[in-house]
Amino acid sequence: MLHRMQLMPIGRFSRLTGVGVKALRHYDEVGLLVPAAVDDETGYRFYSPDQVDRAEAIRLLRRLDMPLDEIRSTLAADDPAALRAALVSHQRQMASRDSDLRSSIAKLQRLIDGRETIMGMRSESLQAEEHRRLGIDLYNRTWTLMDSPGDEMLHCAHASAYHWMQGGGTTANRARSEWLCSRTYSILGRPEPALHHARRCLELVESAPSEMEDWDLQGAYEALARAHLTAGDESEAAHYKSLGLEAIAKVANEEDRKPIKADLDTLLVRG
Repeated sequence: MLHRMQLMPIGRFSRLTGVGVKALRHYDEVGLLVPAAVDDETGYRFYSPDQVDRAEAIRLLRRLDMPLDEIRSTLAADDPAALRAALVSHQRQMASRDSDLRSSIAKLQRLIDGRETIMGMRSESLQAEEHRRLGIDLYNRTWTLMDSPGDEMLHCAHASAYHWMQGGGTTANRARSEWLCSRTYSILGRPEPALHHARRCLELVESAPSEMEDWDLQGAYEALARAHLTAGDESEAAHYKSLGLEAIAKVANEEDRKPIKADLDTLLVRG
């Protein structure tokens, strides 16, 4: 058994592997990446150096949109042929999903351009569960595209918001959709729509506090700080960053606070 001095706390392991703390906690819960040791008194997780390769492999496959169950079976493959077969299978699934997403984006563009109407869509309307699934897939796709931002990223964010609305999403789902739209506009350097969606995010969070997670308010403040920074208003950006840092104290789980603060720390403002 490894000596405790050889183990890394979850925060250090997260920084080393690039896997978020929240994700590591979830991977532990589902048995995908179980810590080498857990402190009986505090519940803190510790990882060994020989777990780094597995964590980095999981991060790579998640960036390729592979579901956790598929990652588990892929990493369990005993020979290169089995591993390649698993990757080929996932590639085919991604190609199929990509085709569906492009079809949805094209449909939305026809609606936006006025070439089709909402009323005319009733005969071929999707079921609520299908809307929610598309909302999730497009949300995840938007995150993937942030590494190479452009029009597709922006359309995916709006398409995700649309499907959540059509699928009976909660106020929390709608607030997070507004947050995502604001983030994409900030990345693209477009302050006016970034501010619009950030303000709408905060409105929704404040309108239904009982429906929110304890990190949703902080997310709204972070969106406003980032949007104001994009607009060149450092004073307002500093104000909302300060509110975000104060809101972190209300996040119950200590392990969840670190990535939240790290996101705010990327906002380089004075004040």
